[in-house]
Amino acid sequence: MMTYLQRLGRSLMLPVAVLPAAAILMGIGYWLDPSGWGEGNAAAAFLIKSGSSIIDNIPILFAVGVALGLAKERDGSAALSGLVAYLVVTTLLSTESVAMLQGVEGDNVNAAFGNIGNAFVGILSGIIASLMYNRFSHVQLPDALAFFSGKRLVPIMTSVSMLVMSVILFFIWPVIYSGLVSFGTAISNLGYIGAGLYGFFNRLLIPTGLHHALNSVFWFDVAGINDIGNFWSGEGTKGVTGMYQAGFFPIMMFGLPAAGLAMYHTAKTKRKKQVASLMLAAGFAAFFTGVTEPLEFSFMFLAPALYVVHAVLTGLSLAIASFFQWTAGFGFSAGFIDFFLSSKLPLANQPYMLILQGFVFAVIYYAVFRFLIVKFNIKTPGREDDAKESTLQQTVEDEKEPTAAIAAQIYEALGGDANVTSVDNCITRLRVEVKDMDAVDKDKIEATGVPGVHVVGKHSIQVIVGTSVQFVADEIKKMRQ
Repeated sequence: MMTYLQRLGRSLMLPVAVLPAAAILMGIGYWLDPSGWGEGNAAAAFLIKSGSSIIDNIPILFAVGVALGLAKERDGSAALSGLVAYLVVTTLLSTESVAMLQGVEGDNVNAAFGNIGNAFVGILSGIIASLMYNRFSHVQLPDALAFFSGKRLVPIMTSVSMLVMSVILFFIWPVIYSGLVSFGTAISNLGYIGAGLYGFFNRLLIPTGLHHALNSVFWFDVAGINDIGNFWSGEGTKGVTGMYQAGFFPIMMFGLPAAGLAMYHTAKTKRKKQVASLMLAAGFAAFFTGVTEPLEFSFMFLAPALYVVHAVLTGLSLAIASFFQWTAGFGFSAGFIDFFLSSKLPLANQPYMLILQGFVFAVIYYAVFRFLIVKFNIKTPGREDDAKESTLQQTVEDEKEPTAAIAAQIYEALGGDANVTSVDNCITRLRVEVKDMDAVDKDKIEATGVPGVHVVGKHSIQVIVGTSVQFVADEIKKMRQ
C-alpha cells in the first residue's frame, strides 16, 4: 500500500510542478486589484485569469497526471483515458444532471454535487484510468471489432467503469459531504478548540476535496458564521471574527516554506538542484499568495505521515491564534498579499503577532520535518532513490551504444520476452514485472555495473541504474516492440 501511495505521489509531481507559477500570477493580479479581482484593472484580470486557468483545473491535471504515472507504459492513451474518466463523472454528477435525474429544480439538489469537480475525483479518475490501461491496453478483440482493440479499448472501458463509479458516488457523496457540514457546525461551538479542530480537518481533507464542506460552514453563511464576509465588511466582534482564518497565515507564510527547506536539505545530493527548484517556487507561492497545493501535494502521498503532522500543526496554529484573539483575514488565501491588505481593517486584532507566531512555527516545521525524515528515512522528494552513484551517468550522444548493450544484457538477465511482463522507470530505477523471479539472473544484471538489484515482491524487481535510467528503459522498450 505504501509503495502504491509513493507511486501515486510521483505521478502527481508532473502537474504539481506547474502550479507555483500559476499561483504567483494570480497573487500578483490580486495584489493589483484586491477588491475587484480584475474588474477594475485589465492587467490584473489578465494575470488572474491566466493563473486561474491552471489553479482552477487542478482536478483535471491530476486525472491526466495520475493516469499517465500509474500506467505500466507512459502512453498518451492512458492520459486521454484519465481525462475521459474525469469528464464522465463530473458531467453525470453535475448539479444540472443530478437535477434532471431526480426530477427537481437545480436549487433543490444537494450542495455536494456543486463540488464534484475536486482533487479527490480527479485522482480517482486517474487511478481508474490507469487500471483500465494496465488491464485492456493489449487485449485483442475479434476481427469485426479489431479497430477497438488494444489502446483504443482503454478509453471505452474507462467510460464504462466511470458510469459504475458515478452511480456509487451518486449515493455516497452527498452523505459524506452533508455529514462533514454537520460535523463542522457542531465543532463551531467549541471556541478556540473548535478552531483547532477545524484547522486539522481542513488540511486532512485537502486530498479529497471535502475541505470545501468544512470551509462553507466556517467561512461562509451556511451556519451563520460567515467568517470571511463579516471580517471584511467589519460586521462582527474584534478578536473573534476572523478566528477561522488567522491561524492559517503562520502555516502558509512560514511553516510550509520551512518544511520545503527541510525537504531540500535532506534530499539526496544528486537531486538537490531539482528539489531546490520545486521547493523554491512552491515556497514562494505559499508565502506570497497562500497557495500551498504545490508544496502539499509534493509530499502528501510520498510521505503521508508527514502530511498528518502538517495537519496537526495547522490545527495547533489556528487554536493558538484563536486563544490569544490574534486575527487577520483573507479574500484569496493566507499569504502575504492578504495579510498586508487585511491588517489595517477594523476587525484585525494584533495581526503582527501572527508574524511572530509564524517564525516560531517555521522553526517547529523545519525541526520536526527534518528529524522525522532522517529518523525514519521518509521518502520525501529527492529521497526516493539509493545514494549510490550509477556507472551509467553519461550523455546519450557519447554513450548511446554502451547504453544499448547494457540494456540488452539487463533484459536478457531478466528473462527477456518470455519472462518480462512490463517495464517502467522512475528517476533512477527500472521497475520490472516478471512472471517467474527464479528465471532472473541477478548476478548477470549486476555484472553490467549497475549499483544494485532489489526484489520488492513475488513478481516485482527493481534495477537501480542511476540518472540515465530513462535511456536504458527506452532501449529495453524498443526490444519489446
